[in-house]
Order: sequence, then C-alpha cells, then structure tokens
Amino acid sequence: MSTLILVRHGQATPFEADTDRLSRLGEDQARRVGEALAEEGLEPTDVFCGTLVRQRESARLAAAEGSWPEPLPDARLAEYDGDGLIRTLAPLLAARAPAFDALLCAWECGRHGPERNRHLQRMLEPLVAAYLRGEVAHAEVESWAAFRARVQAFLRELLAGPSGRTVLAFTSGGVIGVAVAAVLRAPDESALALNWRVKNGSLTRLTYGSGRASLDSFNETAHLTPELTSWR
Repeated sequence: MSTLILVRHGQATPFEADTDRLSRLGEDQARRVGEALAEEGLEPTDVFCGTLVRQRESARLAAAEGSWPEPLPDARLAEYDGDGLIRTLAPLLAARAPAFDALLCAWECGRHGPERNRHLQRMLEPLVAAYLRGEVAHAEVESWAAFRARVQAFLRELLAGPSGRTVLAFTSGGVIGVAVAAVLRAPDESALALNWRVKNGSLTRLTYGSGRASLDSFNETAHLTPELTSWR
C-alpha cells in the first residue's frame, strides 16, 4: 500500500494585485507543515506541487525542513482559474442574474473593507456553482469539466504506479475537493462543499493500492496553532 498526503498551500494574497504569492503567514504555515511532518518521521518518496507560485513556494519552504526529494511541479495540481472566474465569468453571470449582480457589486464596494472575506465568499459560492454546472463559460477560462479531468488523471496515474510510496502533493482547495470526492465517489457538488472547508496548510491523507484509494483523514490542522490558522 502507498500513502498520498494532499497539502493545501499556505495563505496567499487574494485581495492584492498579485494574488499568486504567499503572505508572511502563508510562509510560516508552509514551514510548519514541513516541521510537523519531520516530527512524525515522515520520509516521502515523492513530492509534487502545482505550478502556481503559492503551491511551489509552499513545497519549497516545507521541504527545507527535512531531507525530501526535490518537489516536482505538475500542472494537473494547479487550482481552477479563480482570477478568471472573477475577472471574466462574474460579469457574464451578473449580466443575466440580478441577485448575483447585487452580490458582485457588494464585493466590489467592500473588497478593501473589514468585511471583505464575507463579501468575497458570498459572491464566490454562487459563481463557482454556476461554473461547475456549465451555466457560465468563456473560451479563456478552463471549464470545470477540464479541471476535474486533469485532477482525476493525476490520481489515476498515481494509483497505477508502484506500491510502497509516500507521496506529498502541495496543491489547493479545489484540487483537494475533487480528489476526495473522486475517492468517495461523491458528486461534483460535494467537491465544492469540501473545497470551502479546506484550511491553509492542512493535510488530507489517503491510502491507495491496486488501483483503489481510501480516505484516512480530511483537513488536518492539529499541527497549526491558532495564530497559524486561516481559510483564505
């Protein structure tokens, strides 16, 4: 049997011009992930990461805390295009859905205020749900079906590989949601529900072998102190 540990990247910078980099908190979270895994004696045989900066930097900082293989970037572990959803798909949905238009306006007006997280989440949930159902799309934004297919392709390739591996994969909440839903044979809506709960620097563990996988834990955060805990 083999083990796959899915690690959500450290906190990024969603409210800044450059959304794809780690905040100082995110850097501390990534280092703590590496420390915690070293403390439990984990010796990974393989380390993968998505191609986004926040994913690659999380892997690099965590790996510095132990003697790990060099993290290998894999584009299949990149998150769905959140910036594209907000920049391109949100206006399309707002043009035909007045209720969503109100949520988008509230987000745009409050994005620099103290309630920005709440406004962003209230706007994102219906937007991503419409994206998942294929109700809003654009040629420049990867579809949900394409996103899901590449994540599942990574899983299939891993499950078909040799046994006895301990694999770390530094990725994002949407990827983790799709992976867990696939293992549980749950619908896409479950992948989204899981996505919203995955905390920065959390661990999700799976055991796999003979082409099958089982979920051992989801969204572990015991290694993170309250000061190192965040969703976004």
